[in-house]
Parts: sequence; C-alpha cells; structure tokens
Amino acid sequence: MARAVSGKKSAAQKATSKTGVKKAATAVAKKNAAAPSGGAAAKKAAEKRAAAAISASGKAPAKKAGTKTSTAAGRASVAKAATPKKAAARVPVIRRPPALRVRPAVPASRKAATPKTKAGTPQSFTVSHLNEADFKADGLRAYALYRDLGVAAATGGLCQAHVLRLLSPCTDEVRKRHLHEVELQMIYVLKGWIKNEFEGHGVQMMSTGSCWIQPSGVEHTVLDYSPDVELLEIVLPADFKTVELT
Repeated sequence: MARAVSGKKSAAQKATSKTGVKKAATAVAKKNAAAPSGGAAAKKAAEKRAAAAISASGKAPAKKAGTKTSTAAGRASVAKAATPKKAAARVPVIRRPPALRVRPAVPASRKAATPKTKAGTPQSFTVSHLNEADFKADGLRAYALYRDLGVAAATGGLCQAHVLRLLSPCTDEVRKRHLHEVELQMIYVLKGWIKNEFEGHGVQMMSTGSCWIQPSGVEHTVLDYSPDVELLEIVLPADFKTVELT
C-alpha cells in the first residue's frame, strides 16, 4: 500500500508541476501584453521570457484570429497586395514624314543645248560700255543716232540691239506711216518721251520707263518726241524689212 500511495503522489506532483508551468507562462504573457514598450532591450527581454515559458510548457501559444503575420514572406505579400498597379506606359507614336519626291536626273540628251546662232554657230560673249563716240548716224532712220551694242555680231544675226537718240525736231519725214516685218520688236524708253499711234490701239504716250512690243506688220506712226528722248530697241532677226506706207 505504501508503494501505491507514493506512486499516486508522484503522478499528482507531476500534474501540479505542469499546471504551475502553464500558469506561469500565462502570467508572463499577460504581463508582457499589459506592460508598456520599454524600447529594444525590454522587447528582447519579453521575447526571452515568452520563449522560456514555451519551452517549459512544451507548446506554442495559438495565434488569435485576425492577427497580422510577422514573417517576412507575409509582410511582402501584404505590401504587394496593397501596392496599386501602375498603368502601362504609353508608347509614343512616331510619325514618319512623307517620302520626298526625288526627281529623276534629266538625261544628257534632253538637256538644253548651247544656243545656236542663225548661221548655226555658237554665240559669243560680248559687252558694250557707254561711249559717246559710239552714237552714229548709220542706222535705219535718218533722223536718229544709233549706238550698236554688238548683239548682232555676237549672235550671228539672230538678234540686234541698239540705243537710239531721235534728232529734234520731229518733222513730216519722221511722221510717215510704216510697218516692220519682224519676229520680235521691243522698245524701252530710257529717257524723255515719245508719242506714237498704232493700228487698232490709237495714240500712246510713252515716257521714261515705258516699254512696248510692236507685233510684226502692225502699222504705226511717230507723232512727236522730246528733244532728249533715248530708246533701247531689240529686234529679231537682226536683218528685218521695213515698209513705208505713205
């Protein structure tokens, strides 16, 4: 009987010991939860006490529902879920400029050839500077002085150009009606004025800066001009025909 009693006491003692450990662990946990945070040292001491209580009881305290996870993986997953998704970056649309049209090279056979004279020979370079001695009474009109610009010789007779100074006064000989058979006749007033009458166009007063074209065969009459009148005349071809009508 004595041995049985002692065996029973031993079991009771063991149960009491376990209950005491549990109570101690519970008391430590409650104390730690109620105590204010004392910094890193206090937190570390609390963790040691909790670990000691767990090792004494042999069981880890169950987590309460809704408690936040303390593991690094849990914190990462929570942070990932809370981070708002960034909108996909818009790729800029690059618009290419319209293709430039490249003109094809002009074949050598289609390029403009060197202008030829009426006789078929190349034109030559010429220049004429003002010289009063070049005004001569050797032109078409007996009542005018001509300064030949050398164009007829340079173009082989393709064109002629000269400056006219009409002699004063304007006489009846000057006023004879006439026409010219030409390809082109252009007159420009360099100085003074001149009054003409053209078939179908009536009387025209031309002054400094005036310019006109006389079509081939148009009848015209010089009516009057100023004593200082000076004209530039260009005619194609250099050799042309004049017909007096009266």
